[in-house]
Amino acid sequence: MARPTYDPLRALAIGTQAAGLIAIITLETVLGDGARPWQGVTLLLMLAAALSIAAVRLYRHKRAQRERDRRRMTDE
Repeated sequence: MARPTYDPLRALAIGTQAAGLIAIITLETVLGDGARPWQGVTLLLMLAAALSIAAVRLYRHKRAQRERDRRRMTDE
């Protein structure tokens, strides 16, 4: 079966990382050296989003794998 051309989770991952990078650069521009703690918070949020998306991808992959295995067992 062909893979879909559009992956919403991949788009979400790219979007959250791009938004985080823009936020970090904007904080540095606006706040100067006072931005360091906020940049750290932004980085932690980016990491949390990436880990959450990875967990959802893994869950979906395992669920699809279980379904394929179940179908294979019923076909045999």
